[in-house]
Amino acid sequence: MNRRQWLSHVPALAVGFVLPAFAKEKSRVTPLVKSQSEWKRLLPRNRYLVLFEENTEPPGSSPLNTEKRMGTYICAACNLPLFDSAKKYDSGTGWPSFFEALPDALGTRTDFKLILPRTEYHCARCGGHQGHVFKDGPPPTGLRYCNNGLALEFVPKEQKLPELRT
Repeated sequence: MNRRQWLSHVPALAVGFVLPAFAKEKSRVTPLVKSQSEWKRLLPRNRYLVLFEENTEPPGSSPLNTEKRMGTYICAACNLPLFDSAKKYDSGTGWPSFFEALPDALGTRTDFKLILPRTEYHCARCGGHQGHVFKDGPPPTGLRYCNNGLALEFVPKEQKLPELRT
C-alpha cells in the first residue's frame, strides 16, 4: 500500500475510532446539570480537577485505599452511590479498586488520552470523572474499576447515605 492509498483510509479510521469515544451508555439515573463554575464553587480544587478536568491523583495518596469497613462509596460531587464496599479489593495499583459497580451508577466512554483506547467511566448523574475500567480484575466479573479516591466519599454501613446534591 503506498502513501496515497494509506491516506485515503484515514477518514474511515478516524470515524471508527472517534465516534465511539462520544458514545455513552444509557442510564435510568436523572442527570444533574451544573456549570463548571458551579462545580468549582462547590468542590475543593483537588476534587474539582479530578472530577471535572479528568486529572488523576498520585497513586497511593488516597486514604480510601486502606478503608476496610462495610459501607457505600458515593460520588464526591453529587452523592450518587457508585460502589458497595463488598466489591472493593486491593489491586496493588495504588488506587481504590472495585470489581463491580452498583446498577445504573456509571456511564462510560472511550478515552484516547494515552493514544491507545481505554474505557473511562464517570458518575451517571453528574458526569464526574471517576477513573478507568480494565479487564484484568478478579472473578466473578474480571473487571477492575480503578477509581480516583478524590472522586469518592465513603459512607459506613451504620450511617445514613446523604441526600443527593441538587
